[in-house]
Amino acid sequence: MNYRSLTTFLNLFIFATYSVCAQDLSRISIIPEPVQLVRNEGSFVLPEEVVLKAPASTEVNQTIILLRKKIGEVAGSRITTTNREEQATLRLILNTIQDTLLKNEGYQLVVTPRNISIRANRPAGLFYGVQSLLQLFPKEIEGDKLVRNIRWQIPCVSVTDYPRFGWRGLMFDVSRHFFTKEEVKRYIDNMVKFKYNLLHLHLTDDEGWRIQIKSFPKLTEVGAWRVNKVGYFGTFSAPTANEPKDYGGFYTQEDIRELIQYAAERYVNIMPEIDVPGHSLATVVSYPELSCTPGVEKYSVRSGEAIMDWSRGAPPIALVDNTLCPANEKVYEFLDKVISEVAALFPFEYIHMGGDEAPHNFWEKTPEIKQLMQQQGLKTMQEVQGYFTKRVEAIVQSKGKKFIGWDEILDGGPSKSTAVMSWRGVEGGIKAANAGHEVVMSPSTYAYLDYMQGDVSIEPRVYASLRLNKAYQFDPAADISDPRFIKGGQANLWTEQIYNTRHAEYMLWPRALAIAESVWTPLNKKNWTNFYTKVEEQFKRFEVAEIKYAPSMYDPIISVSGGANNSITVELTTEIPGLDIYYSFDNSFPDTFYPRYKAPISIPKDAANLKIVTYRDKKQVGRMITASVADLKARIRKR
Repeated sequence: MNYRSLTTFLNLFIFATYSVCAQDLSRISIIPEPVQLVRNEGSFVLPEEVVLKAPASTEVNQTIILLRKKIGEVAGSRITTTNREEQATLRLILNTIQDTLLKNEGYQLVVTPRNISIRANRPAGLFYGVQSLLQLFPKEIEGDKLVRNIRWQIPCVSVTDYPRFGWRGLMFDVSRHFFTKEEVKRYIDNMVKFKYNLLHLHLTDDEGWRIQIKSFPKLTEVGAWRVNKVGYFGTFSAPTANEPKDYGGFYTQEDIRELIQYAAERYVNIMPEIDVPGHSLATVVSYPELSCTPGVEKYSVRSGEAIMDWSRGAPPIALVDNTLCPANEKVYEFLDKVISEVAALFPFEYIHMGGDEAPHNFWEKTPEIKQLMQQQGLKTMQEVQGYFTKRVEAIVQSKGKKFIGWDEILDGGPSKSTAVMSWRGVEGGIKAANAGHEVVMSPSTYAYLDYMQGDVSIEPRVYASLRLNKAYQFDPAADISDPRFIKGGQANLWTEQIYNTRHAEYMLWPRALAIAESVWTPLNKKNWTNFYTKVEEQFKRFEVAEIKYAPSMYDPIISVSGGANNSITVELTTEIPGLDIYYSFDNSFPDTFYPRYKAPISIPKDAANLKIVTYRDKKQVGRMITASVADLKARIRKR
């Protein structure tokens, strides 16, 4: 091979190598969408040596560590530092004169062909600016190992960005299934990429008590452990005496301190939840004298067996007594000590005390409750629970903390200082805001990430559904007359049906992206078409980062109706446009050579299954879905 041939070969090889890893610089996919983003001419190519100028502040250390990991260890650039701004390739700048627009968490990001600068009032803003910067890089930046043969190129942009709401939360239920300290850290690492700043830890419930309380060691010696069962939670058989209660775990107080420090370094507050007076089976199993039925029955920490009858709606009828007793002074002594230890551990200003779904049927049968009602002039069980709430609120405030609870606490007429987290839709939050309470919106209608996100025939079965498009419609301040009372919003991940961290990720992403944009981005900057195209880019990044996600937005939406002579008609739609749906009734697997859906279809008389799949540009994007005809018929009956 002569010199010219060799040169041509090498050029073709280099071109092919970069083509495989090519980045479309015209597509900018930052989530959440910034307040203002301008695409400028040119691009910045990461040099072999990156000269960094950063503030001499320990608060910026984690941001610098993140840059060193991604730009140094993954992209392979050598990072040096300088004190001279004109020498810097990458500048992190804390404003000496505060920019009133940016406040505490905003930032300005400017990328030119020669350098990158991120400017903010506070270290948190620099951290969020870096998160946006990293989303400009090729998807391979999401890995944790050195990547070669990539042109680390990003578009030139000018970004001015700041959050719509100060409270941008994700709730993690670590009670129904225990998640290790390292798994909680991974949860934090993933949420901060999208500028969440509040981790709500649901630490206690019927299925386990997860935080060490030194005053009451049985809470974790007994209440943190149960019989291990798998299947559909809520349908399990009751645990027997000979089944080992070895499934569970808890966080020591040292673990909690470590998590708080880890979160704080990433500008995340952790809010603890101690759920009372309902959802307290793990508590009363550990200390039966705190219930209204001590000694009546020997209960176990719930493993997933049915303990509530919801046939009459809320509040439910308890099959076992899972409540603390409002007429028992020992309960308030217990809570005073528990809250003292919790308040000493968590620096966040709020403590969440639950208050949801408390059954009253055991209270109704308790003489001490009737005596309490006479003494306090209480006429209903809601007022009994209101009495309990006010007592607990006083305890929380005595520890220098603020009380927050689920929207059921409104029924008891709490003081104005109580904050409300609205989960039963938005109505409770609107009512609370109108009454002058601070409100965090976390409605199940938009923000319950344990709900199914696609068709029931392919998703793990749960009692309700929440599609990505619906989650993206979340607006915490909608229909609020005075938005000052809305602190923000959050998404909740309940884990009854979530047994491991991989499935937790599947349920979070991409719907947590929709909530992230809903609580950060100005309402007029939200756009569904722009959002779902960005989500598709994030899918590629999730794959590099080995974060599991749900591709449900590609799957068809199935609607079933019945007609004359027992006929069944199926209508298929898609959540995002541009998809072709192919189907079969003959039990074979459809592809682009099968019938393409164009209009509602009638199910053939003796067909057993409908199989459907989506394609885009002749490439399969959706999952193969098999819906039995028997199931489709059942959907008509339910309607």
